[in-house]
Amino acid sequence: MDLQTLANLGEFISGLVVIISLAYLAVQVRQNTQSLHTENYGRALDRIASMQAQMSRDGEITLRFSKGLVDPSALSAQERIQFTWFAHEAFGAFEFMFHQAQSRAIPDEVWERWSAATAWWLSSPGIQDWWAARPAPFSASFSAFVERCLRDNPTDAAALERWQEFVRGTRT
Repeated sequence: MDLQTLANLGEFISGLVVIISLAYLAVQVRQNTQSLHTENYGRALDRIASMQAQMSRDGEITLRFSKGLVDPSALSAQERIQFTWFAHEAFGAFEFMFHQAQSRAIPDEVWERWSAATAWWLSSPGIQDWWAARPAPFSASFSAFVERCLRDNPTDAAALERWQEFVRGTRT
């Protein structure tokens, strides 16, 4: 083997190593991106779980929130403020899920669930009143999504009725 052949072989092997390194790097970046998406989704679920845990532990909060869902005018000013911040926290999590879906960071199936949950909450008169009076803005794209939900009412009417029967204790 002459010197030129060895040099060509060395260049070929170097090129091959660079290609393998780039492929490995691409796989690592993809795995890291997926891991970040999963972590972000988990944090949003933690926000919702924290709110649900608070509701399940504190009957007074649950009662006030439930009353506010149906008729916020039945709440005192302080209770409406509590209702506002609880609703704002929930919709903040929904907004995060919305943006995760827009950036393709969560599967469509997962967003469909959260989209339906958002629409379900928006079917409540209290949430509708809160949305109209909300003290802090949400992103323009999420606000447009919410406005479409309010206008198009994509909730499952039968599911909503089953829920209301359950809450009233009339579901058999």
